[in-house]
Amino acid sequence: MKKAQEILREKKLDGWLLYDFHRTNELAHRVLNIPSSHMVTRRFFYWIPAVGEPVKLVHAIEPHILDHCAGEKRVYASWQSLEAELKRLLTGKHSVAMEVSKIPYVSKVDAGTVDLVRSCGVNVVSSGDFLLYFTSVLTETQIESQRRAAKLLDQFVHDVWAWIKQREVNEFQVQQWLVDRFREHKLITDAPPIVAVNAHSADPHFETPKTGSSPIRKGDILLIDLWAKETAEDSVYGDLTKMAVLGKPTAKHQQIFELVRNAQRAGISLVRERFSRKQPLAGWEVDEASRTVIRNAGFGDFFIHRTGHNIERALHGSGTHMDNLETHDTRPVLPMTCFSVEPGVYLPGEFGVRLESDVLVLRDGTIEVTGGEQDSLHSIG
Repeated sequence: MKKAQEILREKKLDGWLLYDFHRTNELAHRVLNIPSSHMVTRRFFYWIPAVGEPVKLVHAIEPHILDHCAGEKRVYASWQSLEAELKRLLTGKHSVAMEVSKIPYVSKVDAGTVDLVRSCGVNVVSSGDFLLYFTSVLTETQIESQRRAAKLLDQFVHDVWAWIKQREVNEFQVQQWLVDRFREHKLITDAPPIVAVNAHSADPHFETPKTGSSPIRKGDILLIDLWAKETAEDSVYGDLTKMAVLGKPTAKHQQIFELVRNAQRAGISLVRERFSRKQPLAGWEVDEASRTVIRNAGFGDFFIHRTGHNIERALHGSGTHMDNLETHDTRPVLPMTCFSVEPGVYLPGEFGVRLESDVLVLRDGTIEVTGGEQDSLHSIG
């Protein structure tokens, strides 16, 4: 609470209005530490003023939903009483922060509710620039869970390369071998790994099929993208992408791999440089550092996604993304956060190369790359 009020005063905002209906704003649940076991079926508002005590506005059916939070409780039942309480709450206020944003991961409040709040005579602005302090900053325990997950994923990739070397397999069989490793090591994921050869690797979100999966043969280039986390509720994802060829790479395989690797190095180097100098860094700048390398080599049109995404309990978190393509993410990169750096070049009908490592920014600004950085195109057999 104290931290939020300090930020609100610094930004000259009257307050932060957290809102939810049916868990459509999971960010509010995280800020307010609402247990996942709680039934939440009605609208609630939680007002954090820049100065003063918070106010809880809850429905008569669920009056206890915010009892663990500080502040005065006000109860409504009808839509008329809700609107009256909101007007009472916001009278005399000018600028109010809510989860509205051009960045989809932060935009959680529906247009109707925003209109309702604006009808109380206030200007609604985005909470995105400071929300990440409350949703994306990791604990030491979470940092450790991320390290363990990334280390296991890296080991799985090296193990599966050795497994492929000994037999004839297809994409789906490799994917299922990895899924079995997740199960054995008690890791969970929201989707199975991407295993893609040749032209399939030029599809960034290729879905490895059970039927019609391509065999993996000598001369093929292979992309493996896998992500998972431990089962504890606060665990953080590891998310890696590695590349291999069966046999000897072609000159073009090698060219594109080295280009992507140089782009990844540029992004990570910028992060190291800024934090070593204690200088601010915005997410878009990391994207631009990597993207410039690929653009200058003439392959800019084939790098069709952002350079990286925030990682926390969710694989694609609500924190700062390394993005100046899909969005212009001006939010700061913070200590005690995690994100991917994963540039790629995708040549339709030929092949694609993506290299993904995870970056932890520690409390003192030290940069740690988890899951390892791949410096050469791995040869299988």
